[in-house]
Amino acid sequence: MSDDRNNDFDDFQGFDGSNDFGDLNADGMHFSEEELEAAMAGFEQEFKDAEASKHERADNPPSEAFDSSEASDNPESSESSESSEVDDMLNAAEDSLKFEDELQGLLGNRAKVAVIITRLTSPRLLSAFCELSDISAQCIGSAQGAVAVLRNLDGDGPEAAVKDMTIVVAGMPAILAVNRADKLEATMYVEGRAGKTFAPPVLFTSTAPFVEDLMLGITDMNALEQADMTIFDSADLDRDAAMSIIAEHTRFGRGTSSIS
Repeated sequence: MSDDRNNDFDDFQGFDGSNDFGDLNADGMHFSEEELEAAMAGFEQEFKDAEASKHERADNPPSEAFDSSEASDNPESSESSESSEVDDMLNAAEDSLKFEDELQGLLGNRAKVAVIITRLTSPRLLSAFCELSDISAQCIGSAQGAVAVLRNLDGDGPEAAVKDMTIVVAGMPAILAVNRADKLEATMYVEGRAGKTFAPPVLFTSTAPFVEDLMLGITDMNALEQADMTIFDSADLDRDAAMSIIAEHTRFGRGTSSIS
């Protein structure tokens, strides 16, 4: 055997210089059979203890887990949490819609408010005319004439509404007042056609005070409802109900009829 092989062989000798590798562990330390058996027994006991501890944790979860489980088993707590989440989602959706409406209002793509002003004495009759004209509106009575506050404020929705109404109710003039991007416009409509325009100050001298407040954003429908004003909603009517209301306010004479 060469010297190199002898040197390689020497590298594997025990720390005590012995060439007996049968009783060496990985660190080159000597163990007797009794010590080896005792060590193995200790390893086995440690393994058993670790397994027992693992099973104990599985059978007895931490108190936080119990608290979470109890909370999920509590119907009232669960319902309260779900209700809170639903409320948060609804509020976020409402805020988003309000922001979108305000943005479109600033751009002029959506009117901030629009009203149809008439000389009718009955807001209930005006709501019937709105129903027949497929107009969604809340109608308010006043000594100066009933006013329909329109719901459809998108695009030219207000103009389409007043055109339809003055066509359906032939011979009844109406004024459309619109606030778009903080610009007020008032126009007379007769039989579906736009006519004379009015400066807002001139218009407001002949209308109820709440009309000006609505158009300027000083008040809104919620405030008017809380003020116990007489309001009729066209959405509460169907065609038969609308026709019945119109019949109540229509007087027939010889070849003529009139609406009050």
